[in-house]
Amino acid sequence: MGNGILVVCEQENGVPKKTAYELLSKARSLVSEIGGDLSALVIGSGDAADLGTYGATTVYTVDGEDFSSGATGAWLRALETAVNQASPAVVLGAASARTREAFPRLAARLGAGMASECTDLRAEGGRVVGRRPMYAGKAFADVNISSDVALFTVRPNSFPGAAPSGGAAGATALSVSLQDGDLAARVVGTEEPQGQTVDLTEADRIVSGGRPTDSSDNFDSLIRPLASALGATVGASRAAVDAGYASHDEQVGQTGKVVNPSLYIACAISGAIQHLAGMRTSRVIVAINKNPEAPIFQHATYGIVGDIFEICPMLTAEAQRQGIATS
Repeated sequence: MGNGILVVCEQENGVPKKTAYELLSKARSLVSEIGGDLSALVIGSGDAADLGTYGATTVYTVDGEDFSSGATGAWLRALETAVNQASPAVVLGAASARTREAFPRLAARLGAGMASECTDLRAEGGRVVGRRPMYAGKAFADVNISSDVALFTVRPNSFPGAAPSGGAAGATALSVSLQDGDLAARVVGTEEPQGQTVDLTEADRIVSGGRPTDSSDNFDSLIRPLASALGATVGASRAAVDAGYASHDEQVGQTGKVVNPSLYIACAISGAIQHLAGMRTSRVIVAINKNPEAPIFQHATYGIVGDIFEICPMLTAEAQRQGIATS
């Protein structure tokens, strides 16, 4: 049985994502209770120099075109090599498109147990226990994994990013031998998003609009200015997306993206179970709806009964006056 924790630190354009620091900070506190070393893994070209300041004692790196492209087979081989090298008891990764593809395959290859989409981790009896939502967030399960290596994926924004600890880490470049089957599927190109908006799955603040916005023009004049004033990412219900008011990559819900922000503002969204499945674990939910009986109010931290055509401009003006977007 291994010991310690290995954190898979995803990066974008050579820079570690915010989730990397969130997981390292949480892993640092877990290691202090379960023992062992804290190590980090960066796959593809990236700057791993500062990961040691967040608690990692060793940073494993895997470079090369096949790895930086994000090809699942190459990524999986890199993960397997890192686990064999570090011999951890626990492997942590952010719940993302890449880990959803690679971690279940890694679990099968290692014969390891896995808990996905966790929103909390704790140390208990010398092991890590994960808490994950079930049944569209209506219940939570504590997952204990008995295999020698335990794999967990964690939703972004589940933990606050702690301040650097001032430590340092030695970098270890791993040599990964790829097999023919590892490159059966290749990434032939990537298309970068045009805007600078944070992706929904990693956003700390989200403002979502529903079908009652009535048109794409109204959606653009009500929801997007409010999101901009709050420094938030725009989301939408499936009904709004189906009506053509927002793009599919902005859809929140069971058939869209699962989000876990600190603040979620639902504008004219009734609260159907399919939408709740994608945002129920948000820390603070603000619901704006003119129907006082709307189901969304049963799950909201704060509720505003009113017309979004009146409320949203008022909130936008106040947020702009307070300068919230830059705070």
